[in-house]
Amino acid sequence: MATEKNEAGKKADIDISVVIPLYNEEESLPELEAWIRRVMDENGFSYEIIFVNDGSTDRSQEVIEALAQSNPHIHGICFRRNYGKSPALNTGFARAAGRVVITMDADLQDSPDEIPELYRMITEDRYDLVSGYKQKRYDPLSKTLPTKLFNATARKVSGIKNLHDFNCGLKAYRSTVVKHIEVYGDMHRYIPYLAKLAGFNHIGEKVVQHRARKYGKTKFGLNRFVHGYLDLATLWFTGKFGGKPMHFFGLWGSLMFLLGFISVIIVGAVKLYNMYSHNQYTLVTDSPYFYIALVTMILGCQLFLAGFIGELIVRNSSGRNHYEIDSEF
Repeated sequence: MATEKNEAGKKADIDISVVIPLYNEEESLPELEAWIRRVMDENGFSYEIIFVNDGSTDRSQEVIEALAQSNPHIHGICFRRNYGKSPALNTGFARAAGRVVITMDADLQDSPDEIPELYRMITEDRYDLVSGYKQKRYDPLSKTLPTKLFNATARKVSGIKNLHDFNCGLKAYRSTVVKHIEVYGDMHRYIPYLAKLAGFNHIGEKVVQHRARKYGKTKFGLNRFVHGYLDLATLWFTGKFGGKPMHFFGLWGSLMFLLGFISVIIVGAVKLYNMYSHNQYTLVTDSPYFYIALVTMILGCQLFLAGFIGELIVRNSSGRNHYEIDSEF
């Protein structure tokens, strides 16, 4: 029992946890570790560095183990295979014990010299989350232009107007933030939005230095922009209607069914009018509008049933009455 209390005390004394997800970055790790250690020692921070090896196929794991031999503040987590950046961050967040959690990429494009100011913004300015903004980038135009469009869309959908770079790997968090969000799939691009949905609204931004890649090559392709928009749509929908799916599917299903039903009545009324007026008329089934109206009614019924099934799933979910409580008296 005494040992457990001592361990808990040691964890509580940690100022900063630096979480670094990585994949095949063996060349940059020694330089990055030395840089972080210098910054921490110069500022008198108690710290830990958590390297999350996302199934690297090079010597990254051996390098991490060697670094841990010379620096007791280093912890390593190694996945059996490559799962992606989001699972790596989520695992690192679960392990982090510092009062402030800093994330950065392992490719040396993020500068550890930014850590003291990020720490100050969390502890003194009382931000829940501070995201880096690489105002001057050293990426090709084919990457920067889609990034600008992507960030503009993310600002519009999320409502976080003051962020210019949602996907910057250099971020700082209050420890309670990382313990109350779940980063899954490719949602690491939208951690500020996840934090907002979890009730952490004090989100800030800091202009940070962007360095050209020194070793290796980027691990991300242009397909991430397509996936990014799909993930953004998912977050918007689950954030708005995740607990009340009938409000979306039921509303649109009812409107579509009503529109189709009125259309069928109009098609039938037109035929009856022509019949009794001795005008030329055709069979209802010869009208394309009849089939359009039927399809609309069927789609409306399907949407309504989707909402009903969604409500049943939500009702039977174990977390349906789980609410984050900020304080209690």
